[in-house]
Formats: sequence, C-alpha cells, structure tokens
Amino acid sequence: MSWHGGTLVGFDLETTGTDPLDARIVTAAVVELRAGEPVRGHGWLADPGIAIPAQASAIHGISNERAAAEGRPAGEVAEEIAQVLTRHWEQGVPVVAYNAAFDLTLLSAELRRHGLASLGERLGGRPIGPVVDPYTIDRAVDRYRKGKRTLEAVCAEYGVTLDRAHRADADALAAVLVARAIAERHPSVAALAPETLHERQVRWYAQWAVSFQDFLRRKGDPEAVVDTHWPLREPAPVTGV
Repeated sequence: MSWHGGTLVGFDLETTGTDPLDARIVTAAVVELRAGEPVRGHGWLADPGIAIPAQASAIHGISNERAAAEGRPAGEVAEEIAQVLTRHWEQGVPVVAYNAAFDLTLLSAELRRHGLASLGERLGGRPIGPVVDPYTIDRAVDRYRKGKRTLEAVCAEYGVTLDRAHRADADALAAVLVARAIAERHPSVAALAPETLHERQVRWYAQWAVSFQDFLRRKGDPEAVVDTHWPLREPAPVTGV
C-alpha cells in the first residue's frame, strides 16, 4: 500500500502571529485518518501567556478573554502535542502539516521556551519524521501553476472541501486530504516511500528557498534571507514565557 492509502496524521496550529520563532500556540489539532477517513482526533486551546493580536483573533476566532478563561497553560499544551506527534513517528506514521516548517518550528520553539524536551530528543536523537507537507510538494510538482498557494487555494485546486478555514481541526483534516489528492494526481509522489518523500521535501524546500531569496534580492532587498531548513528552521532563541 502506498503512503497515502494508509494511516496519516494531520497537524495544525493557530497562533498569535506569523513568525514561528516568536509566535505562541493558541489552538492545535492532531487528526488521525485511515484510508482518508477520520478515526481519532485531539484538540487543544492554550493560554499563550501573551496578548493575542486583534488581527490574529480575527483569523482564528479566539479572543484574549476566551484564551485566558478556557485555555490551558501553554507548556502543558506543547508537551501533550509533542507526545502525540512523536508517538505516531515512533510507529512510522507520517505527520501531515500544511507549511510544516511553520507549525513544527513554532512547536519546537514553544518546547524550548518552556524547558521541555525537543522533538528530536523524544525520538532518541534521530531526525523527526516522516513529515508530509502538501505546500512543499505542490510547489515542487506543479511549479508554474499561477495563483495563490494558501491552504484554501490549494484545496480548491485539488477538489478538497475546506469548511471552517483557520480552525485547527478543519485545517489539519484538509491538509491530509490535499496530500492524498496530490498523490492521486501525481503517481511519482504516491510511489515514494514516506522516508524518501521526506528527503525529497528537504531538497525541494531548500531549492525553493534559494530561488525565493534570489527573487527578493533582485526586487530590491539585498539583505533578504530565506531559511532553507525543512521541516524545522534553525533553533529559536529562548525568550521569556
């Protein structure tokens, strides 16, 4: 059975901002699917410990008041998410995350911020994975397609229904369905073993990052730097809780 026909785990975070090295978790979801059907899910609401900017609340719908009243301590949430993800990796189950470099880097930053074991440490020092990132794969296999590459846009391209966009559980589910749809459209992707697909994405992401950095510099930002690491960016500096 190819990877997209077996068990897959979708993962998504909704956060306080767009910088994964600085933003905090607000909501999170991990959804397990077998043969494309959801069988189990985990959801979290965190008190991020900092104010949620209005523009972020407008996107995911979580106010400061609700996070403070109903959210659990951010360190506890990060710990539980890490436990769930690493348990699946230990079983060889791919974790699917749309723009994985954002979500996994942010989770890793939260673990460091709260003095918790890293994802790699939980796996005995081996690299995390396998990870499947429909965002990275789609850019590689359909490089010249025009239009946006947001989750909503890519769902539309592959015929995946996305209800309640920017809700962690809905986005996690959609990420898995998009990954499956990409594999069905591109047999060369479907044929790869999960570990090989993971390695290809490392290369594809780095190639995209170098190209995008060159583009930014040509357009007038000579100091532009685009991190080439996937699925984790360089470790975040530890900042105050």
